[in-house]
Amino acid sequence: VFLPQESVAFLGKMLVIGLSFAATQTPSYDDTPNPEFLNPSWMAGIPDAQPLSGVTMPGTHNTMALYGGVYAECQSWSLESQLHAGVRFLDIRVRHINGNLTIHHGVSYQRAHFGHVLEGVADFLLKYPSETVLMRLKEEFSETNNIYGTVVDFIHRHAHWDLLWHSRTVPTMGEARGKLIILQDFSGPDLGMRYGSLDIADDWKVPSLLDLKNKWRSVSEHLEAAPAGNPEQMFLTFSSGAGVFANPRAVAHYMNPQLHHYLQAQTDSNRRFGIICMDFPAAPMIRRIIDFQLTEVRKDERRFLSKAGGKRGTSSLQRILKDRTKRT
Repeated sequence: VFLPQESVAFLGKMLVIGLSFAATQTPSYDDTPNPEFLNPSWMAGIPDAQPLSGVTMPGTHNTMALYGGVYAECQSWSLESQLHAGVRFLDIRVRHINGNLTIHHGVSYQRAHFGHVLEGVADFLLKYPSETVLMRLKEEFSETNNIYGTVVDFIHRHAHWDLLWHSRTVPTMGEARGKLIILQDFSGPDLGMRYGSLDIADDWKVPSLLDLKNKWRSVSEHLEAAPAGNPEQMFLTFSSGAGVFANPRAVAHYMNPQLHHYLQAQTDSNRRFGIICMDFPAAPMIRRIIDFQLTEVRKDERRFLSKAGGKRGTSSLQRILKDRTKRT
């Protein structure tokens, strides 16, 4: 098979990028250790009555995948840094073994367990009660199909039952403040919303770098569908992908600029895009996504805080802190 010269050049460039160990920070892509700037309380300006399905928000794919080499790593910022940068959707994968829930990306152990994630989210929401965090939770690198009981145990040990949003329905922003909304991608009684209830585009299989244009087509088509979609349903679009001949960094190096240019062209369109989930997002990209709130949504954070007194959602979170103090 003979490839056009421009395709060969592109493949060569992407291969070098994907295997490079030099950290890069651009307006759309960042694999350095820290975000360029932070957006810790951007949800404060969203009115309480706004359904969460109408909020456009940034997320990260395989949120905790910081280790394991170029085929396992999908992020370079810690959970704390991601939350402070403005990420509000987390993609958490747990291995269920001997009553424990360790964090994995495939075979790669990510030097953490589910309790670390819960504590990180609870600490963040205690500090910023105007925010909410959505968490897709699924089993990975084990096939017990029975993680519900262990998840509940971890919640009681590392957080607090009242931290969770206990309903399948989409909450308003006011109902969601200070809450962790588990998007349950496993069997068992309801812990929160069901992951499958979202309208999802996750065409993650990118066999080679020659398939990147097809991947972008899938992403852009779903982004175009979101504004006209069911306003009561949450939309979730993954820009991430990988394959044998396309590691996550190389895919993100192509996809993130495409996504950034697309959103830049939509700046004045007053459209909701839902959750946009990425590998190696940059702070300016996150900021651009955050700015896509519907025009009727107030953006004056100080006015909201003066009315709310900065106290919404604090009661359950204060109990978490008290319980954790008792345990120590």
